[in-house]
Amino acid sequence: MKIRKAVFPAAGLGTRFLPVTKAIPKEMLPLVDTPLIQYCVEEAIASGIEDVIIITGRGKTAIEDHFDTSKELEVLLEEKGKTDLLKMVRDISNLVRFSYTRQKEALGLGHAILCAKDLVGEEPFAVFLGDDIIDSKVPAMKQMTEVYKKYRHSVLAVQRVPRENISSYGVIKGTAAGNHLFEVTDLVEKPRPEDAPSDLAVIGRYILTPDVFEYLENTRPGKNGEIQLTDALKAMAGRHPIYALEFEGDRYDAGDKLGFLKATVSLALKRDDLRDEFVEFLKGLKL
Repeated sequence: MKIRKAVFPAAGLGTRFLPVTKAIPKEMLPLVDTPLIQYCVEEAIASGIEDVIIITGRGKTAIEDHFDTSKELEVLLEEKGKTDLLKMVRDISNLVRFSYTRQKEALGLGHAILCAKDLVGEEPFAVFLGDDIIDSKVPAMKQMTEVYKKYRHSVLAVQRVPRENISSYGVIKGTAAGNHLFEVTDLVEKPRPEDAPSDLAVIGRYILTPDVFEYLENTRPGKNGEIQLTDALKAMAGRHPIYALEFEGDRYDAGDKLGFLKATVSLALKRDDLRDEFVEFLKGLKL
């Protein structure tokens, strides 16, 4: 079965980016001139996704407004003859089919995904975490869908992380199953470096089979009363095969201030309209 639907959890408070996220959704922070969430939506579309389900919360209406039509803006741009900008604005609202549902309380990633159960139905689906921006020739999710086509089981994106940083991630234990592919035998949420089963950290891209909802419903809340996706996947791995793909591409943690700056600079340097002047500016900086 083709992966047609993608879930975007976007109800978090974005505390790592306070104070700006007090009033602006973290997902709407711009990398150059494009919101974080739009980069991920475009990756989803390039990977064959047809339906995007966004899990929102209080104060997140800017996300819906961004992907909606804006008649007043379109009329203004048309009157001023700014056809390129008009096309860009219209294209955003026509990217893909969107649906929205609310996570009323911030009860963890697992709970957020569970909120999408009725919209997903009984089919495999993708999950995108908007903090993770992945720049690659072949979209990261496209790489993962190719694995799913072959094995028909859940697929996690993983990346090798220095041991000193491993405690910030969910980490897999697995056996080699092919080129950059592993079969997952266990998962550990944010282990101490000395306890980590590997240096392969789970990154914000998933393909999940609908079985995951049963495990999420039976997962007890952990720290801070949150339902962790890692806990559900850990239980699921004992009964259903789960694969992990060490994807090809450059990943930026744009939910972190330094990662956000790195992503901004890297993506700006790929823009034909910005690169030359930006390079000259960077060369002239006195550090």
